[in-house]
Amino acid sequence: MQLTLEGISKRVGAAPWLYEMSLAPKPGAVTVLLGATQAGKTSLMRIMAGLDVPSAGRVKVDGADVTGMPVRERDVAMVYQQFINYPSMTVYDNIASPLKLSGKSAAQIDQRVRELAAKLHIEIFLDRLPAALSGGQQQRVALARALAKNAPLMLLDEPLVNLDYKLREELRDELSQLFAAGDSTVIYATTEPAEALLLGGYTAVMDAGELLQYGPTAEVFHRPASLRVARAFSDPPMNLIEAEVVTEHVAHAAGTGLRLPGGLVLPAQFPSGASRQVSVGVRASAVRVHARPGDVALNGTVELAEMSGSDTFVHVHTAVGDVVAQLTGVHDFAIGTAITLHLDPAQVYVFDQAGGLLLAPARQGGR
Repeated sequence: MQLTLEGISKRVGAAPWLYEMSLAPKPGAVTVLLGATQAGKTSLMRIMAGLDVPSAGRVKVDGADVTGMPVRERDVAMVYQQFINYPSMTVYDNIASPLKLSGKSAAQIDQRVRELAAKLHIEIFLDRLPAALSGGQQQRVALARALAKNAPLMLLDEPLVNLDYKLREELRDELSQLFAAGDSTVIYATTEPAEALLLGGYTAVMDAGELLQYGPTAEVFHRPASLRVARAFSDPPMNLIEAEVVTEHVAHAAGTGLRLPGGLVLPAQFPSGASRQVSVGVRASAVRVHARPGDVALNGTVELAEMSGSDTFVHVHTAVGDVVAQLTGVHDFAIGTAITLHLDPAQVYVFDQAGGLLLAPARQGGR
């Protein structure tokens, strides 16, 4: 199914909720709507589903204009942040409900229900009512019912946000496999860059009601079109350092480089006419505590060290400003101690004064 949004926008009173945008998600694939809270993800999904009508523009399905067609007349499955199940029906009947409406035989329904329940690890709860389950188990029921419907368009609005960390990790992996095995066009909203990377497919980055960039997830991550996209697709936030383009006293074939605070100069190549004042971006995962050949050293003082999942995030005050390093594993750094961070100049992003991308790290193999 080809869903196409043509120049849609949404206003509520005088307030713009969605600015004019066009989007045609890849059919049969996963498209992640990535953005912070109030970026406009839910508003966009409601228009896709037919729950809301855009203030301007058109919604098309396979070329047919469905703008204004109510959701009950569309073949759509939707899962919300707050799981919604039928409280008086067993888990089995909750999952079976869309299958019964499709006219499938009892044997077909039973096979599909048990297959989905097994994949989502809720087969032992089939005879229970939803109220007897934990929040995570109830969300699995809601997901199973949506998958059972096998709608050509499946919309998931931050379905894992209210679950604990471990359960989110388990379900992300399971969902990516389930989506890959189906043929639905999946639209998945999240605030978490890691979730977008795990689900793969395509990503549409949103911010304050604007669609900033859409494309294959890996391409958007590695080549953000702007500083706004880079910020949205970095967790923790990308380290940003104000710098200037210099052409003198730089040992580099192109004769240009980046002068950072503290006298540091990083070699770089820029398109002709590049602005002199720029912002240098370095993802936390590209900052290390162990040097490699060609690295630039940043001396500083530890301000904070915190664990998140299996990583340690070290906040360091340096001559170029405050820098966060994301280190794999458990590391112990006492606050106030001296530390030397290392970064590879080839791993930096450079943005012009308007926030447009000037330079991005080369991807391995040129991809």
